[in-house]
Amino acid sequence: MITLHRTNADNPDFGSLVRLLDAYLAVEDGDAHPFFAQFNKTDQLEHVVVAYENGVPLGCGALKEFEPGVMEVKRMYVAPESRRKGVASAVLHELECWARELTYKKCILETGHRFQDAVGLYEHNGYHRIPNYGQYAGVEASVCFEKALGRPDTSR
Repeated sequence: MITLHRTNADNPDFGSLVRLLDAYLAVEDGDAHPFFAQFNKTDQLEHVVVAYENGVPLGCGALKEFEPGVMEVKRMYVAPESRRKGVASAVLHELECWARELTYKKCILETGHRFQDAVGLYEHNGYHRIPNYGQYAGVEASVCFEKALGRPDTSR
C-alpha cells in the first residue's frame, strides 16, 4: 500500500529521489540541462510530498508559489521500477489537495515535449495545455499545463 508523507525539502528521502531525477534529466536534457536546472532548486521548497511503500521511498513532488493564488508543481519523479502503479497520480493529487487547503486557485507546471509519459500523466489528471509561462516562454522543448483547483475537501 502506498502512503504519502507531507514534508519539506529537508527530507532525506526527497533529496535522494531528486538526485535520481537530476541524473536522469542531465542525460535527457543534454546541452539544455543547465538552462532547466537553474529553475529546479529545492532549498526553498516548503511543500513536498514523498510516496512510500513499506517504508521505501518511491516518488515525490513539490509545490512552489508562482504568484498569489497559483502554485507551480515541481520535482515530480517516480523511481523507474515503481512507474505505472499510480504513484505519480497519488503524489499529484496530494499536492493539489495541499494547494487547495492553502487556498490556492490553480496549479501550473512545465515538462518537456519528449517526456510523453509525463504529458500523459498530467492530461489524465485534468491538466490542460497553456502557453508557456515565465521562464519557459519561447522555449520550444517545453510544454506547460494548468489545472483549476476546486474547493478544499472538508470531508476528511
